[in-house]
Amino acid sequence: MNFPSELKYTKDHEWVKIEGNEAFIGITDFAQRELGDIVYIDINTVGDEVAKDDVFGTVEAVKTVSDLFMPLTGTILEVNAALNDNPELVNTDPYGQGWMVKVTVSDAAQAEGLLTADAYKALVGA
Repeated sequence: MNFPSELKYTKDHEWVKIEGNEAFIGITDFAQRELGDIVYIDINTVGDEVAKDDVFGTVEAVKTVSDLFMPLTGTILEVNAALNDNPELVNTDPYGQGWMVKVTVSDAAQAEGLLTADAYKALVGA
């Protein structure tokens, strides 16, 4: 499994890449493996401010649907349009082309509460 050290992680298996006051968010390599083949991403919160730990969408795999939890309070600027036609990008490139949303971060201090790659590895037993 892949755990890029430059990213931050949540106990709910989302990753965060912070760039200034914006962040890209997706699900981890561990999460996509657990879910299996992803067939649909449903995120209809563009333009909304979503509080930390609130649901911002769902990811549907062949056998299950899982909620996506916001790792930091922020306003959703953009959903990765490539996922509309290719939701399997989350399986093949979860930290690259498989990102899910881009947000404006409302409270950058919340990032301090996120997990490092090593802490996330320990959480999932890798």
